[in-house]
Amino acid sequence: MVTRIPAPSATAAQGAASRLRKARAQAPEVARRAAQALPPAARKAATVVQKNVRRAATGMLGLSGERMSKVDTAWLRMDSPSNLMMINGVWTLSPGITWEALCERVQQRLLQYPRFHQRVVEDAAGATWVEDRNFDITAHVLREKLPHRKGVSMQRALQDRVGELAMQPLDTRRPLWQMHLIEDFVGDDGQPGSALIVRIHHCIADGIALISVTMSIVDGGAEPPRRSRRQREQAATAEDWIADALIKPFTGLTIKALDLAGDGAARSLKMLGDPEKAMHHGLAGTMDMARVAYQLAADAAALALMPDDSPTRLKGQPGSEKRVAWCPPIPLEEVKAIGKALNCSVNDVLLSCVAGAIGGYLRSQGDDPSGQEIRAMIPVNLRPMEDAWKLGNRFGLVPLVLPIGMANPIERVYEVRKRMNALKGSTQPILAFAMLAVAGLMIKPAQDALLNLFGRKTTAVMTNVPGPKEQLTLCGARVTQCMFWVPQSGGIGLGVSILSYGGGVQFGVITDTTLCPEPQQIIDAFAPEFDQLSLLTLMLPWGE
Repeated sequence: MVTRIPAPSATAAQGAASRLRKARAQAPEVARRAAQALPPAARKAATVVQKNVRRAATGMLGLSGERMSKVDTAWLRMDSPSNLMMINGVWTLSPGITWEALCERVQQRLLQYPRFHQRVVEDAAGATWVEDRNFDITAHVLREKLPHRKGVSMQRALQDRVGELAMQPLDTRRPLWQMHLIEDFVGDDGQPGSALIVRIHHCIADGIALISVTMSIVDGGAEPPRRSRRQREQAATAEDWIADALIKPFTGLTIKALDLAGDGAARSLKMLGDPEKAMHHGLAGTMDMARVAYQLAADAAALALMPDDSPTRLKGQPGSEKRVAWCPPIPLEEVKAIGKALNCSVNDVLLSCVAGAIGGYLRSQGDDPSGQEIRAMIPVNLRPMEDAWKLGNRFGLVPLVLPIGMANPIERVYEVRKRMNALKGSTQPILAFAMLAVAGLMIKPAQDALLNLFGRKTTAVMTNVPGPKEQLTLCGARVTQCMFWVPQSGGIGLGVSILSYGGGVQFGVITDTTLCPEPQQIIDAFAPEFDQLSLLTLMLPWGE
């Protein structure tokens, strides 16, 4: 027997609705009176709980803001007393620009990227990008004056200031970036102008993505494409799944990034992204998948079993002070000419000169680097350039062992080429990307323990970013030089950055002062290494 419940009359329904509205209106007052009746300590505890519940709800349920990807969360949590995860950059401009003009340009262009007017709210499960309702441009674009010290050039004062700012944390109550404008600056070239120091937390974007940001704020730059709310939510949701973060780069993007040779390798990588198709390729498809699975297992073992670096003075426990240095540009055409003559890439030539400069620095300190090698973690881009405007971090890491003990420049460049070629086809960048995604799921102590694998086995972080081929202008002023410094994680104390811009290549170093007090000495060894390699290349016998 089924009991039927009579439907309420219209009058009863209206009465219920009226009582519900009255209860809702009275709820805040009832809650306030109840809170006042509590002892002060209990009232304070209740306020904290309420705040945490509201924060968790807005973050975990996505009621306001956009969920941060797990890879970006890993970078957010990677700050330590010795290393802050900030990308630091410097532009020199001629003639100078005003603070007012820069603020106007930032508001017009940079703030078109949501990340630059969003702050980060952390919770137990990760972090969320939340709109900063109290955004203040004056808190992000600052005026600076360099101190005038007798016998110290403005260039050196600028370097010292960049080193200081590299260890000053950004205000977590605001969007994680700042610009510092020195309106009156005279570099070593004697030309009056301005200098701009830029600090951006790595959780916002990687170096390749920030090139896209750069191109949007310069004169004639284009605004980023608009993304709908649905597209943003889909992107954030996909990032939460490790398989998606792993498989997508593992297909077409990685093939481009690593320059894999042969159709078989490309086909086998795509099959891992779509195993169903492998069934239609029969035995050949199965063998390709088995080969890539073997490569994955071998690369995972190689990462886990990396031997320790040579115990040079550049490796050890870093302190809490940084110093930066950079060299004047070297013509890119000269680097290309050497690479063509030696049948090497531009990257091979530059990394060889970096290895020579580090070896030369150690010799100048009374050390003998003969037979020694150091490991540098090198980022590998895992996204097409047309997607760089989406920001975030989409790169893996690959370990390169630099032969710093080889004194012969020709021998050294060929050794670097051999080691770089051995890395082509490696799945290590993908494994490193997946490791960062996994780290983003963990609490900070567990994340630190996982990522210390790299710190213990690595002396340097090294990156080579292709910048704009033509010289840029900002607010009517020519960008005469631009340089940036890659952050180091954990206990790594040396960062090396190579940037091509406007027909030249620049080499920059950031060091911990405990391990390397004067990075300028490494910089000063770079140009002689390049000149020596150039001279020896000209002396080699020329064929067709």
